[in-house]
Amino acid sequence: MITSFQMRAARALLGIDQRTLAELAGVSVPTIQRMEASVGNVRGIVDSLTRVVEALNRAGVELIGEHGRSDDGGRGVRLKQPGPPPPVGS
Repeated sequence: MITSFQMRAARALLGIDQRTLAELAGVSVPTIQRMEASVGNVRGIVDSLTRVVEALNRAGVELIGEHGRSDDGGRGVRLKQPGPPPPVGS
């Protein structure tokens, strides 16, 4: 799963706001706001959460899960190799 901290960090790395993430994921802005207000793991409808994670992945962010391989361990986000900017509104 993804934490609210990871979600906000991923948006920051991409330089996008909540509205843009909502458009990329095909969910509403209030859905993004509720997800980011969660404590710990993001809570929400599984389909909406999956859409957000997939949108972040397409935009170039790799989410690192608990025990995921990283130099320092723990959770985090990592930018993937640069690619074309994600299409907005598709």
